[in-house]
Amino acid sequence: MKTKILSFACVVCLLSCFVFALTACRQEQTFGVVDAKINDSGELILIYQDGAEQNLGVVVGKDGSDGANGEDGALVIDGYESVVSAASAKGLRSAVSIVSYFQANVQQGLWRPGYGSTSTKEYSSAGSGVIYQLDKDEGDAFVITNYHVVYDASSNTQNGISDDIRVYLYGSATEEQAIPATYVGGSIYYDIAVLRIEDSQLLKDTNVSQIEIADSDKVVVGDCAIAIGNAKGYGISVSSGIVSVDSEYITMTAVDNRTEVSFRVMRVDAAVNSGNSGGGLFDSQGRLIGIVNAKIVDEGVENIGYAIPANVAVSIADNIIDYCYGTDTERVQRALIGIMVNATDSKAVYDPQTGHIGIRQTVSVYEVTKGTLADGVLQKGDVLLSATVNGKTTEITRQYHMIDMMLDVRVGDVVEIEILRDNKTSTVQLKVAEDCLTAY
Repeated sequence: MKTKILSFACVVCLLSCFVFALTACRQEQTFGVVDAKINDSGELILIYQDGAEQNLGVVVGKDGSDGANGEDGALVIDGYESVVSAASAKGLRSAVSIVSYFQANVQQGLWRPGYGSTSTKEYSSAGSGVIYQLDKDEGDAFVITNYHVVYDASSNTQNGISDDIRVYLYGSATEEQAIPATYVGGSIYYDIAVLRIEDSQLLKDTNVSQIEIADSDKVVVGDCAIAIGNAKGYGISVSSGIVSVDSEYITMTAVDNRTEVSFRVMRVDAAVNSGNSGGGLFDSQGRLIGIVNAKIVDEGVENIGYAIPANVAVSIADNIIDYCYGTDTERVQRALIGIMVNATDSKAVYDPQTGHIGIRQTVSVYEVTKGTLADGVLQKGDVLLSATVNGKTTEITRQYHMIDMMLDVRVGDVVEIEILRDNKTSTVQLKVAEDCLTAY
């Protein structure tokens, strides 16, 4: 889907003051309550179909009257605000602000041989990130952010990447507490980059943690969405809302101002602003469901923001760490097996057990490229049922499933694909070789 006006949620500015704001969020609605009881402490306990229990807090005093202290009219319930507050606190422990410093040549005066001059301009870009992998004992970490947070087309550096990247933890945001980070690798086509921090005393001493990751394929419309990031470069803050669309594509001009890119994203109505780029989008349990990367900028549009699904962002981060860390490679290496897929029979499916509604598609081979791994193995019209790599099986119920999983494939891996052909199921195997890799 093309959108008229899109902008990356990143702004050029210096970090100054830091503002923390917690806003309320609608808790995910839960279905399937089969029983309720009040325990000896006066707490209301809900019991669901799957046997799970939820404690809603004290609703009856010890003498049987309403209220925590047995006082009529006092009702204490562990509600939406406390859920969001706890989830935000969990997310804040892995949230970071990022400032990338750049230098660029600026022409002055009439520029022709023998005339004019050049000067060096210094500027910075503020964004966000999340701690992906953390070794507290060593003070080491990998940080996920957006590619456009650390790249600028005018930069004097050879690859456009800042050579002076500074990371700030929540609550430790003075210049004296800046943590230097180095660029490991990234992709302009996926807008994800990975940074490396080593031997940081702050990481050793403070109460930071790496993110907990949710399965973003299980995120449904209406789920809680908490955005944590460095909005407007003012410091880490929190906003909240819901997931508006669980998966769609947006097309825009990339940060180099010339490359057209298409991202698979989830749409949210949580407020995201310049500087939120690279920051985490979290669910009601404080687990990462996405990396914020864009918003629509238009007078007639309010609160349409986008985030790269966590499954995609993490797969790209792992790919970068595997192929780029400690090597001369700086780009994502994606395996291509030589097929194009399309989706048919798309429909909404309601799950009465969870009360959620999702989309299910039939995914089939649309085209097989000659001379590739799939040539002679897969055929046009084959329905893709599931795919297995390194013991992990993915049921293919959305068009993007097969596309995304190829980010997890490495050289030497065998991809097993269960297909339906002529009303018969079978399994084919494709072994990935070095020449299957393409840099993105």
